Amino acid sequence: MSKRILVVEDHETNRRILRDLLTSAGYELIEAATGEEGVILAETHHPDLILMDIQLPGLDGYEATRRIKEKPALRHIPIIAVTSYALSGDEEKALEAGCVAYVSKPFSPRVVRAKIEECLR
Repeated sequence: MSKRILVVEDHETNRRILRDLLTSAGYELIEAATGEEGVILAETHHPDLILMDIQLPGLDGYEATRRIKEKPALRHIPIIAVTSYALSGDEEKALEAGCVAYVSKPFSPRVVRAKIEECLR
């Protein structure tokens, strides 16, 4: 059975890039365009991993990550921040919110796949 990845990303172009990358690697994909939708889909589908954009409309990725991590049934799911935030301290903020890794945009597909494989081991 393939691993299921939830992509929380508000820009369709970025979702399409991740969709192409991940489905070609054999992963099953679930997509959310908002933080609120990401939390709901995480509860519904219990993915193996979550790729979380930080800059989302409404509920940002930091708060969506916190809400997912406060649910005992979801706490074990690794969350990778994939974001255009690349200032000093942004990676630490993502890790404090509950992310296990941080990838800045624009990202290298090879780097994203390596982080995913590392987190799914």
